[in-house]
Amino acid sequence: MRLALPRWSGTLAVKAAVFITVMCCALAALLGVLVHVSVTNQTVGQARGLALTKLTEATAAFEAGDTLTWGAGVDPPGLPEPLRELAAAGERGTMVGEHHGRPTMWAAGPVDGGRALAVQVDYSQGARTIEGLDRAIVWSSALAIGATLIVGAFAVTRVTRRLHTTARVARRISAGDLDARVDDPRTKEPARPQDEVAAVAAALDSMAASLQGKLLAEQRFTADVAHELRTPLTGLHAAAELLPASRPTELVRDRVAALRTLTEDLLEISRLDTGRERLELDTEHLGALAERVVRASGTDTEVDVVRGVAVETDRRRLERVLGNLVANAHRHGRAPVVLTVDGPVVTVRDHGDGYPDYLVVHGPQRFRTEGGARGHGLGLTIALGQAEVLGAGLTFRNAADGGALATLTLPQSPPAGGELPDGPA
Repeated sequence: MRLALPRWSGTLAVKAAVFITVMCCALAALLGVLVHVSVTNQTVGQARGLALTKLTEATAAFEAGDTLTWGAGVDPPGLPEPLRELAAAGERGTMVGEHHGRPTMWAAGPVDGGRALAVQVDYSQGARTIEGLDRAIVWSSALAIGATLIVGAFAVTRVTRRLHTTARVARRISAGDLDARVDDPRTKEPARPQDEVAAVAAALDSMAASLQGKLLAEQRFTADVAHELRTPLTGLHAAAELLPASRPTELVRDRVAALRTLTEDLLEISRLDTGRERLELDTEHLGALAERVVRASGTDTEVDVVRGVAVETDRRRLERVLGNLVANAHRHGRAPVVLTVDGPVVTVRDHGDGYPDYLVVHGPQRFRTEGGARGHGLGLTIALGQAEVLGAGLTFRNAADGGALATLTLPQSPPAGGELPDGPA
């Protein structure tokens, strides 16, 4: 099992701070050990040399029968036992120990009778030097690590701030704001060295500009085609009305009507694509509006008002959304079709085979239908676009017991006393 870490631990700033801290600690420890070993060896070497010199002088005085100087003696108390055994074995050596609670450098050598002649040199100054050096290493390392962390955090924060800006712009573009750009100042000056973050920002801006150009060209093409088709279709419709009543005439009129509907849908989609639609707000009772939509559709749709409310919305656009949902339920689903009003939430459900998987996952797509379904796949696309203009949420899913379920959630901004009694409108 992997250890569950908090989300903040995955940020670049935290990872950089941990990396800088570990590397600073490792470097400080390495340098501290090297300096400590070097100074200790030098200090101990000086004290050992002095002790051996005094031992040589004391040995000469002992062999000459002269009085030994202060700090020299045969088998003196306090001589470290390992050094005493080394001298008894006929060898000379040195060792740092303590004498009367003070650091002392001992030097010992053999004399007659298996005894040890030893001298002592005060090692307090050397020990204090090494202790002071160790404290200086610890404090200087801590200060160096702290300063490095501060400078590193400042540098990393500047990079992560630019990355966050780039990610925020990418999310805006993904949400449909194709005018969003990073506009990193480093990309505006070719002579200025560019880092990887600036390269990513420039690539994102270039991609957004290219995508915006292609979408605008597609929108202009759709709008132009729809506008160009309106005039000949109007004339064709007028000519079809003059034809004598017959089965071929009915087929012609039906196809002309379908073409006019498709043209109007394309024009509406082109207007929605521009993102410049304006709302005409008014207070509407959802229950009564749902009843009107069902009556206008001419379909056998059940209306269930669980909790009626009054909302401030654009009546025409809301009727368009609900009308398309009801029409889609009857065209692609099976009866019974139920439109339910529960406060600001309106659902339209049929009892057919449900929405295709691609629609549930990715939402409606233009000119895409499956399973031999009739239509051009524009009804739900228009419903979704108008819902976005209204500031409402429109989701599509399949009911657990079968059938397609569309849920429209309107923004809640009813006037005072906007809630209505339960029951049909």
